[in-house]
Amino acid sequence: MRRVLWPLAVFWTVLSAAAAFAQDTWVQIEALPSLAEAESRARAYSGVFPNVAGFELSSGWYGIMIGPFAPGEAAQQIDLLKGERLIPRDSYIPENSRLRQRFWPVGAGAIAAAPAGEDAELQEGIAGTEPAPLSPAPVLPDETPREARASEAALLPEERQTIQQALQWMGFYTGKIDGAFGAGTRKSMGAWQAAKGYEETGILTTAQRAELTGDYRDEVASIGLETLTSGDAGIEITLPTALVEFARFQPPFVQYEAKDGSGYQVLLISQQGDEATLFGLYDIMQTLEIVPLEGERERKAGAFVLTGKNAKLQSYTQVQLRGGLIKGFTLVWPPEDGDRAVRVLEAMKSSFKPVGDRALDDSLGAPLAEDKATLLAGLQVRRPTLSRSGFFLDGTGLIATTAETVAGCGRVTINGRYDADVVTTDAARGLAILSPRQPLAPRAAVAFQTAVPRLNAEVAIGGYPYEDARDAPVTTFGTLEAMTGLDGEADLTRLALTTRPGDEGGPVLDSSGALIGMLLPRPDGNRVLPDDVQYALDATAISAALAAQGITAESVAQTGALPAEDLSRLASGITVLVSCWE
Repeated sequence: MRRVLWPLAVFWTVLSAAAAFAQDTWVQIEALPSLAEAESRARAYSGVFPNVAGFELSSGWYGIMIGPFAPGEAAQQIDLLKGERLIPRDSYIPENSRLRQRFWPVGAGAIAAAPAGEDAELQEGIAGTEPAPLSPAPVLPDETPREARASEAALLPEERQTIQQALQWMGFYTGKIDGAFGAGTRKSMGAWQAAKGYEETGILTTAQRAELTGDYRDEVASIGLETLTSGDAGIEITLPTALVEFARFQPPFVQYEAKDGSGYQVLLISQQGDEATLFGLYDIMQTLEIVPLEGERERKAGAFVLTGKNAKLQSYTQVQLRGGLIKGFTLVWPPEDGDRAVRVLEAMKSSFKPVGDRALDDSLGAPLAEDKATLLAGLQVRRPTLSRSGFFLDGTGLIATTAETVAGCGRVTINGRYDADVVTTDAARGLAILSPRQPLAPRAAVAFQTAVPRLNAEVAIGGYPYEDARDAPVTTFGTLEAMTGLDGEADLTRLALTTRPGDEGGPVLDSSGALIGMLLPRPDGNRVLPDDVQYALDATAISAALAAQGITAESVAQTGALPAEDLSRLASGITVLVSCWE
């Protein structure tokens, strides 16, 4: 059943008529399968209209009613209201025998149980079954502008304000809610008429006013806007309580999760701190999946705003620093619900207010059961598709890694922070050259060894074996076994050491610290190599690929062995984490 709230003025007319009758005849406007849903809907209706009742139905569903009416009056009212499109078209008059325990208003009591043996009849109109059709609903006649203005003149001040509120809610009116239909209100009425395909007169007919206010009340009820105060967070804000529900405290967030599959989420943000804390939060928030990469970012003294959107979700975050307290909120919504989300967001932005002198206590909330490496305060952190290693080729920040690392990436980052572009890939050699989008100043860059390496000599590989789980490279030591592959490949060197996939793309250094190669992925196919057999792309092949791009690599012919600590320090200085994102 479609959910519609009808205009207050009509409702009061119905209510005054109903009060004169003692018989309990009801109009059913909605039925829901669960008591929780029904109570939520009844509460929403009751926030606008005073004559709402809820009954458990013999089918097991829960019905929301208006009334009671005398039998004849109920039939007249339902036809009239349907004709004015103020109640759902499938609203109908149920048999009282179908009504069981009264659940709304709370404590209103019960009615007599229906006799047994009538289950077949009781299913009428429930769970999608249409009731028997009533007489055709009357259609309101069209009004001329003169007639519309005359009917408009009879409106009460609160009814005129409701029309302005509805126009404002729908995005047509930005003026003051004062009930005065001046030039601004008339212009917004005309814009609404045009959007609906009506003649643009700037004067709403009775039917148009009913449609506008009905749609407005329906949408407001479906959102459930309610102003709440979180004493723990020290925040007052209007939230869409029909779309989200409180989930947990997980400092610095109060988390509200989607209700009934709405796709909405809300975070209230509250913590103590200074501007350094604020800017740290700015960086951290952008690692969360609920803040997609695409979108505007604004950071200034004492505040920041983040927007994000992708195919799955959109979000908006605003945070401010005042008096050592950091307060703000995040709204997340499904992209297909953009129009409604705009109204929810405006309500949250206009109502947001820090209150009191406290922030969320760090001790609130239960310990997380999940791996914290993938979570921030209970929220999923955005993770790359894969992460591998790379190394600086020169002082400008040019980087070498494997071609496999950057294949099919929507975005490539260096050390999880800096975006990079792929300059070239050499699929035959398995090499890719990257250029950071912003200038970097590496501590060191590789120097290509021109002397012939000694077989069985010690080598060191810089890499990120644990991918993005660690923020520092690891040095792995091994031995140079051969200057060719097992099948005699001239561009390859063969190493004796054990590595992990995250090490691929890392620099292979000889004992002097000069580059002799780049670690390659283990080959796929039918041949299974021992765990300690690894291949590296020879430094000569890397140099040739660079030369083809007009890049001259620094070369040395150095000998001598560095202490292991110095070699590890050098490897860490030139090694970077290369991450591939969708």
